[in-house]
Amino acid sequence: MTKTNHGVNRRQILTRGALAAGATALAAPPVLAQEQITWRMQSHWTPGIEYFDSIYAEFGRWITEATDGEIQIEALQANTVTPTNEILGALRRGLLDAAFIFPGYWIGRIPAAGHLNGNLATWENHEEMQMFFYDMGALEIIRAAYGQFGIYQAGPISFAGLAVYSKKPIEKAEDFSGFKIRSTGTPGRVFEKMGATPVFIPGGELYQSLQTGVVDGAHWGCVSTGWGMNLQEVTDYIVTPDFLSHSNGEFIVGQEQWNKLGEDHKRIIHSAVRAMSAKASAHFRFADFTCMDTFTGEMNKNISRVSDDVMSQLRAKSLEVVDEYSSEDPEYCGKLGDMMHEFMRLTGKV
Repeated sequence: MTKTNHGVNRRQILTRGALAAGATALAAPPVLAQEQITWRMQSHWTPGIEYFDSIYAEFGRWITEATDGEIQIEALQANTVTPTNEILGALRRGLLDAAFIFPGYWIGRIPAAGHLNGNLATWENHEEMQMFFYDMGALEIIRAAYGQFGIYQAGPISFAGLAVYSKKPIEKAEDFSGFKIRSTGTPGRVFEKMGATPVFIPGGELYQSLQTGVVDGAHWGCVSTGWGMNLQEVTDYIVTPDFLSHSNGEFIVGQEQWNKLGEDHKRIIHSAVRAMSAKASAHFRFADFTCMDTFTGEMNKNISRVSDDVMSQLRAKSLEVVDEYSSEDPEYCGKLGDMMHEFMRLTGKV
């Protein structure tokens, strides 16, 4: 028997802040009752940081509510079932069903994940980012790359910009020379081309590494996510503008688990991903401005602004890295690299 209340409940997600931020409608037609599905989802985040509940756990609640409870999501903190860097294997083996995570962890195995994470100084707003993935077709190529590992790539979720916390000002290109920066993925390669020394440091060691001078600066997502790691306590500058307007997270699912879903549930998840990306983008950006106001007003610290010339150089170096990945992974990054160059041309950035 068809449930008569599905049409209303699956629209409840529309009423949330993501829709006001411009998300795609999540309406779905009524469907036949299905057996309850329970998924264990793990993140690289831990309770205690504000966005663990307001973004990560909330995303799971959206899906549960939008499916009238037919999909139950258990939101697990980092390292509950498996270490973060082993999540792909856990998804393949069925130890986990899904992950709300950061694609930078897989770039060594899935180079196309670097394009999902984002390339420095390319797209400038949420609309341009979504245009690249959905309208230009980049996400389909990335899904094919993940599919080789038995993973379904449901889509990017914005973690807002890529902000650098620093112990010294960064304003001109010369300031990058010898600058020790905690960085990962494609941004690290770009910073290296700018003369910096990228160092990978696990999140749990980041605070102490800045405090003791192991590194001079670091990025942990946007201003507010870095704030959640207390980076403001051990640095004197926040560098603006963001070197990347949207550093994306992702929602990924074990391919076998994804294949078991009905088309109605798949549509709801796809829509929830796009809606949460819009909500998270606005949520983090508002928090960024609030944090920077506290940083300068209450903590008497400084905002450092790089010159337009630095941004131009970052853009050029970033495209060099795009081309390097294209040559290393022609099957997937090669196509994505051509698409990125076309995006840059269409938007007048090159």
